[in-house]
Amino acid sequence: MLERGIKVRTADAADLTELAAVERAADELFVPLGITDLPPPPSAAERGRSWRVLVAGRPVRGFAVLELVDGAVHLEQLSVDPAWSRRGTGAALLAATVQAAQEHGADRVTLITYADVPWNAPFYERHGWRSVDQPTPGLRALREHEKALGLDRHGPRTVMSRSVSPALRAGTGRP
Repeated sequence: MLERGIKVRTADAADLTELAAVERAADELFVPLGITDLPPPPSAAERGRSWRVLVAGRPVRGFAVLELVDGAVHLEQLSVDPAWSRRGTGAALLAATVQAAQEHGADRVTLITYADVPWNAPFYERHGWRSVDQPTPGLRALREHEKALGLDRHGPRTVMSRSVSPALRAGTGRP
């Protein structure tokens, strides 16, 4: 998947070892907002148990962790090393996430993020995600888990969804 010349691919074992450093660097963006106690990054082994992990660049500049929740592809996390931000890396990872959902046959991609952080909900809105008023049971369970982790103390969280067109059947031009 290419966006602005950025290649996105499924992570291999070596890539998984780089994700924690990218996440820690990305989490530094929250410090000026007073958010200094985000949960630590999962281990490479934990990330390897995800449904799919997409990465941009080698070494890894950014990544997207995807899970399956209630028939949707769920974007569990998107992190971009700040040294590579505002260069299309996040957008390329989002496009690849939508493509993965299409290929899987999902009708939507969901995520949960901070509503008021400029590079969170407003970023996703610019890429077609909209807030969800009635989350599915799986998304409600994820929100409860986030509350238990204390993420809500940093500001309002929102559940978002983006519709996905079904993938076209090879050579037919039809879903």
